[in-house]
Amino acid sequence: MATSKKTQVSLEDELKKLGYELNSVLGEGSYGKVMSATSNTYGKVALKIINKKHPSKDYYSKFLPREIDTLKSLNHPNIVKLHEVIDIYDKIILVMELAGRGDLLNYIKLRGALPEEKAKIMFYQLLSAIEYMHARNIVHRDLKCENILLDNENNVKVSDFGFSRRQMVDQLSKTYCGSAAYTAPEILQGIPYKGTSGDIWSLGVILYIIACGSMPFDDSNVKKMIATQLERKVGFSKSKRISEDLQKLIHGMLQASIEKRYTIQDIKESAWLAPTVARFNSIDTTANHIAEKVNTS
Repeated sequence: MATSKKTQVSLEDELKKLGYELNSVLGEGSYGKVMSATSNTYGKVALKIINKKHPSKDYYSKFLPREIDTLKSLNHPNIVKLHEVIDIYDKIILVMELAGRGDLLNYIKLRGALPEEKAKIMFYQLLSAIEYMHARNIVHRDLKCENILLDNENNVKVSDFGFSRRQMVDQLSKTYCGSAAYTAPEILQGIPYKGTSGDIWSLGVILYIIACGSMPFDDSNVKKMIATQLERKVGFSKSKRISEDLQKLIHGMLQASIEKRYTIQDIKESAWLAPTVARFNSIDTTANHIAEKVNTS
């Protein structure tokens, strides 16, 4: 116990020498923890502190390097920015942009389903980030509300790239990635899959949650959930008053047939999102800097 405390104090001292003042713990996982900090160079940041003695050798040798490589190669206003990587003692520390409002799941839990006009802006930001990644042959493979962070103005920041990988258009993956509730049926069935199509399915689940405030599928029994997915049984509560255009878009994204599943271009051209896309394009700026922000009140 004394050794652990000494190591912790030494870590804090070393970070202070590098211009970082540790603040509060934002979250903890099997890899380590995430803490907020203040940097002399970057201002408020999030530190993802990873223990080199991680129980999973694959995580440290395979997934962490992928995450770092991916983050270093991406520069988009709706993707969390990696400032630098620090190697201290038995820790690897990712210094990242701080998203002050936490993750999308907690946001929805607190506020419930978003009105469709607000949902359009938030979803467009998310889609913009994924389109940017896919154009660079990078797939996320773990898109879920917990991995979608929000800054202080509720701008989307896609995070957690541990399962991401570079994948050419016709290349297939075999590795099961992600959370079952957000995962496409072909992946759950162990069928070799396109990472881009898997990401589209996950985006459809996220859009459903944003619009309805609930999950589209019950993942308590995965076998039954797969059957529901294949039968295209996605229901909408009449009390939510989801527009027909939005229902059509979600059905297109949650299409079990990969050949029929919407592409990013299909989503952008959908009746529900097309006006928002046109508005963004007409003012020639990024989703992160348009005058319309998602109101927090």
